[in-house]
Amino acid sequence: MPNTPLRVLMLARAVFPLHGFGGIERHVFHLCTHLLRLGVDVFLVVGATGTATDAEHARTILEAANLATSTALPGLGRLTLRSIRYDRTTPWLRSNGIAGRQINYPLFSLAEGRLAAQMVRGDLVDVVHTQGLCAFGWAWQRRQHAGLRRVPFIANPHGLEEYRTPDWRKRLAYTSFRALYSWAHRAAPRVIATDDCTQDDLPRYLGVKQRQVAVIPSAIDVAECLALVSADRRAALRQRFGLADTDPILLSVSRVERNKGYHVMLDALARIAPTLGPHWRWLLVGTGKALTALQAQAAALGLASHITWAGNLDDADLHSLYEEADLFVHPTLYEGSSLVTLEAMLHRLPVIASAAGGIPDKVFTNTNGILVPPGDATALATALRDALAQRSAWPAWGERSVAIVRTTFDWPIVARRTLAAYEELLGS
Repeated sequence: MPNTPLRVLMLARAVFPLHGFGGIERHVFHLCTHLLRLGVDVFLVVGATGTATDAEHARTILEAANLATSTALPGLGRLTLRSIRYDRTTPWLRSNGIAGRQINYPLFSLAEGRLAAQMVRGDLVDVVHTQGLCAFGWAWQRRQHAGLRRVPFIANPHGLEEYRTPDWRKRLAYTSFRALYSWAHRAAPRVIATDDCTQDDLPRYLGVKQRQVAVIPSAIDVAECLALVSADRRAALRQRFGLADTDPILLSVSRVERNKGYHVMLDALARIAPTLGPHWRWLLVGTGKALTALQAQAAALGLASHITWAGNLDDADLHSLYEEADLFVHPTLYEGSSLVTLEAMLHRLPVIASAAGGIPDKVFTNTNGILVPPGDATALATALRDALAQRSAWPAWGERSVAIVRTTFDWPIVARRTLAAYEELLGS
């Protein structure tokens, strides 16, 4: 590393805890704060929220990461935050509905790109790193002004849900959005694939060249997750959900949307209900548009008494609940990297999951779980039955899961890989 800190401009739409608890929000939070721990100076640009000043928002992020004072780590980098208006459609359209998103996001990205151009011209940054469609505004500036291309540009497109959805109506609605997304990422010298098994998706969906692709996994913060578990919360959750005499306890966590495959899970459970015994329970954590239909399906299949619709849980409750479960099931139809799968693995849970997105880089059949084809209720029922027959292997599967997370998907490791990608770009 040079004597002066590396200066990274991070262009994102949202960051935890300012904008909520979603996967991308947490990704930006952990990436930025772990880069700070490595001595990198981070200039973070996100959508405006609330009435606090940018300096107060930056302090909120540092406090959430236990980095509020520079004495926390002597070599800590500096965090500077700048917020830009995102929502230009309310009250006429929902800001993150399909129509609102396709208006707000490109305009916001163009504003970020103009700010980035000012900073590069002022020699204030060494690398520009974009998240999602935030690549568009910076790519547009680089196309118009060749001098801006001297600063390395690395882009993370994340889960590409607009490309993966089987719903033809969503695919049609997102046609223009995908065009901007693809064009922007083709302009980036490096585009991040979050898993080895999904790196071919970037040439396939975005049209980028294979030489542009760098594999840098999405990650979880192991120390942070484990620190959230408490005996008191575990006891309270056992009482709240009536788990004292329940066995086995199956757990799923995500937004409750059609693409998560929970209708397939219900069909599979109906096929093997006698095998599960009289005291089994499936806990589904999350809320979403598919909930009412799933509840009706469960009632029609005679499974309602075995299912707990747990709703949204805070982090401490969720990580404590992982410790109470026996088996994690993620029957998704399509997926990005799947951070909830990593969280379950960290808590020593065997995993049954669809072979979708980045999951095959995390779950290995008869090593730490079982993979099944997405959308196949028969295969999922067979996998559940096979897993129950191998219950004596679950502790070994759980330990293997922990080893996979700690060696590959822990944020300190992934932040160092990201820093190495920056340095490689600077060197080239």
